[in-house]
Amino acid sequence: MNESKRKMASLFIASPNETKKSRNECTQEGVRAGTKAAVITAVIATVPTLAACRVLPWAKANLNYTGQALIISAASIAAFFITSDKTIHECARANADYDKST
Repeated sequence: MNESKRKMASLFIASPNETKKSRNECTQEGVRAGTKAAVITAVIATVPTLAACRVLPWAKANLNYTGQALIISAASIAAFFITSDKTIHECARANADYDKST
């Protein structure tokens, strides 16, 4: 694919000061950081959720397996998106080539 077709196939419009290489690197870095955060959050959210369902009478009565899975997955998904978004924005700011004279 030549450069003009690749630009047309892209879903996002790059800033004139932004290169394609830095965009892909920032995206990959964000996905990597988000995945790490999601895994850590899943482990951390699993322990108290399962413990509460065994000990607390309210949780025993009201949280079935689906409810437990929703609590754990909601925490993991939120951690992934928040962390990846922050990482991508931080990387983009670091790689931005602004004209600081104006």
